Formats: sequence, structure tokens, C-alpha cells
Amino acid sequence: MATTNGAPPEQSLFEQQREQLLGDVAASLENVLQNINKLNRSLEGVIAVGNEFGQVEGLWSQFENVMSKEPEPPREEAKEGTEVEKAP
Repeated sequence: MATTNGAPPEQSLFEQQREQLLGDVAASLENVLQNINKLNRSLEGVIAVGNEFGQVEGLWSQFENVMSKEPEPPREEAKEGTEVEKAP
């Protein structure tokens, strides 16, 4: 509703408080969005650093697999060959 002189009507106290709260909420949501973007960049950096260790982890896994295998028992041929050499 416009007044007779063409100026917009004054807002009620409720409307003023509502606009203030909506502005506060919008500013808070913008702040949350900025912080989420910062967190996302940080997580991407952490993932990138972790991916750099992929090859090192693979090598250590291979080393662990090799070291965890049971040593093979000596072959029978080697035992017989030692016994033959000791006999003469």
C-alpha cells in the first residue's frame, strides 16, 4: 500500500525484525558455504598427499609378503651331495 504522497508505508516491527533475521541467516549461510569450501580444499590436499605414498606402500607390502614366507626346506639333492662329499 502506498500513502497519498507516494512514499512506501512504514514496515511493522515484525517485518523489520524478520528482514534483520533473514539478513543474519543469509550471512551465516554464506559463512558456512565458505568454510565448507575451505574444508573441501583441505581434504583434497590430504588425499593428494596420501596418493603420493601409494607406490611406497606397494613396495612395503611386497617386502612384507616376501619376509613373511616360510623359508623353503633344503632340497634332498643338496643333502645327498653333501653326504657324498663327506664320505671319501
